[in-house]
Amino acid sequence: MFKRKSNPKGKHLVIVESPAKAKTIEKILGTKYKVMASMGHLRDLPKKTLGIDLENGFKPEYVNSTDRADVIKNLQIEANKSADILLATDPDREGEAISWHLSTILDVDPDKNVRVAFHEITPPAIKEAIKNPVSVDMNRVNAQQARRVLDRIVGYKLSPWLWKQVYRGLSAGRVQSVAVRIICEREEEIKSFITEEYWHVNAVYKTDKGECFTAQLLDDNGKQAKFPNKETTDNALNKITGKGAVITSVTKRKQQRKPKAPYTTSTMQQDAVNRLGFSSKKTMMLAQMLYEGVEIAGHGHVGLITYMRTDSTRISTEMINQVRPYISSVYGDEYVPKTPYVYSKTKEAQDAHEAVRPTSLAFSPETLVGDLTRDQLKLYTLIWNRFIASQMSAQIQQNTTALLSCEESILRASGMIVLFDGFTILMKDTVKKKSKGNEIEKRLPLIVEGQKVSAVSSEGEQHFTSPPPRFTEASLIKMLEEKGIGRPSTYASIIETLKKREYVKIEGKSFIPTELGFEIEEALDENFPNIMNVKFTAEMETELDEIADGEKDWIKLLSDFYRELKRYIDKYAQKVEEESNRIVESDVPCSCGKGNMILKTGRFGRYLACPHVDDESGCQEKISLKGIEIPAEDIKNGKIFVKDRVEELVKSKQGKPTDVKTENGDIYLLKTGRFGSYLESENYAKDNLRMPLPPEIRKALANNQVIEKDGVVQINSELRKLLDEDEKILKEAGVCEKCGRPFKIGRGRWGKFLACTGYPECKNIRKIEKK
Repeated sequence: MFKRKSNPKGKHLVIVESPAKAKTIEKILGTKYKVMASMGHLRDLPKKTLGIDLENGFKPEYVNSTDRADVIKNLQIEANKSADILLATDPDREGEAISWHLSTILDVDPDKNVRVAFHEITPPAIKEAIKNPVSVDMNRVNAQQARRVLDRIVGYKLSPWLWKQVYRGLSAGRVQSVAVRIICEREEEIKSFITEEYWHVNAVYKTDKGECFTAQLLDDNGKQAKFPNKETTDNALNKITGKGAVITSVTKRKQQRKPKAPYTTSTMQQDAVNRLGFSSKKTMMLAQMLYEGVEIAGHGHVGLITYMRTDSTRISTEMINQVRPYISSVYGDEYVPKTPYVYSKTKEAQDAHEAVRPTSLAFSPETLVGDLTRDQLKLYTLIWNRFIASQMSAQIQQNTTALLSCEESILRASGMIVLFDGFTILMKDTVKKKSKGNEIEKRLPLIVEGQKVSAVSSEGEQHFTSPPPRFTEASLIKMLEEKGIGRPSTYASIIETLKKREYVKIEGKSFIPTELGFEIEEALDENFPNIMNVKFTAEMETELDEIADGEKDWIKLLSDFYRELKRYIDKYAQKVEEESNRIVESDVPCSCGKGNMILKTGRFGRYLACPHVDDESGCQEKISLKGIEIPAEDIKNGKIFVKDRVEELVKSKQGKPTDVKTENGDIYLLKTGRFGSYLESENYAKDNLRMPLPPEIRKALANNQVIEKDGVVQINSELRKLLDEDEKILKEAGVCEKCGRPFKIGRGRWGKFLACTGYPECKNIRKIEKK
């Protein structure tokens, strides 16, 4: 155990999480301070054991990170040189826990005023925080401990049973499993959706001045009429086609459209996905950089945004007082509302931090071109515009609605004009021009009550109902937030886990559950209804918030949760043991002739084995089923049908014959490996001959531009042509002017180049001059 020896004449040691942040803060604080980075967590639960005493108050067994031994040692060395220590890790629950662990590592009393929080990396904020240290908030630490222990219990206690029932390597997560369920349920909705036909009727009319406008046919309730088929639509059209109409009323109404609140973590991630095409992981990475600071010409290292993990829309009074004059000077007094907008917070919002906003109005996006990367600038512009707009005047539009009478039919025409653009003057400049700030005005001609208009045309429009859309990253984050699942800081990691574990696949931007995802969802939903229950998981998040607020005991929460979980684990264990003794037969005959192969689960997933593999009479043949999805229903019924897919798999591994031959006259087979297509001799076991394929041929193969004749891939002539070209280039190139060795042809992102064969001793490369 480390015992600190403080040095009264030493510097003040400040510990943050990030090296970039440490560098910035040290410059701000000056020579009396030494700022170092913890690089995140330095203590955690052990990697290979549960690390929780389930029988004695769920006491966690924390251990120092072996990967960060050097960091710990350096911090302890500096701690002995320092007058005192301030723990300035990130201002959230995770950061609070890191500070608490640091107090153990560095022998600091967490009950004393040793904790400071930086909500933005600017000189005033840093200096003010340093003046006002507080003790480590053990309520927030306990909330983090409770979450960590809950997730560890679920992972360690459920995952081994999934390995037995589905296959090894799967993981059950307290929150990720609910996210899988939400995605699977949406997919089931889509599959079961029955498309229905419906029609609308529109008519075009003309005033006596020749101005045209469109009107919609209404039903008896004053809503747009909807017809089930063409026949009923034609009946409605017959009543209005070629007939004029009379304007029975014209109503004009002004409407205000207020700006949206500044960004929270969740809304920032959603907009970055929708407007910029960034993943939530990338968004958080870029936001972290902007928060920690970047080098700005003439200003040094500057933190550009406030802390990016927040669910609050609050803006400080100081910033409100700055932004209102800024809006007035840039856009005019009329763009400043009479009183500042205050945005309501959700029940779950912590409100410990402000909204995500710029730290200074001195750095508009235009001033940072050249200082930020392209993606950093895109995200900063999004944050800047949203914040500035949030304190600008509302847009005012005038909506005009006219009702028309055509014999017994009633129609409605509507129009909209913008009287004052308000905040949308700024939103027009956002990255995607399709935002609501760029509404196209739809004007009606000047019409008055009692005016007659003549018919121009009428038509029926056919439509079909659509199933609910699949989730994208943005819509999934929105759904998780609405349901109270997870917290803004966890959304990115939840989504990355779903991708990494292959519980979902992505088509376009949409999440589609894999067969594995469905199996996980079904197994957990059937056997652990509380873990997969959306309401239960949301209530758990609320209870964690209550722990952070000092309103709930974290040990009691864990005790109640584990008691219920263990009841289901015991039942599940019995079921899995029963099912593991059941034989699932395939339709693939074993090569030894002793029956069809059976389904097994091993370290690397599912595979087929000889039906007598477990006794002496069986053979050792195995066929991996990696990449082959098997319906869970087939497994339940004890018979799987994979013969055709297994044969395709075996065939692809054997390779296709080509018209390229070795010097011995053997055929080269076309195979696909980890890095793409390549050629391998049919007698590879003896001659050990393999040949990489040039990118040009790999591309042609991928695009199906290569001819197959009688089952033989025809690539010899094109390959010879490319090899002859390479030989000619090498002959003309001579030898390396630096070391005298010959060149070889390299192929990179921008095409061919000459590379010295003496690499790595000689790293000479040369462009190939085009003739």
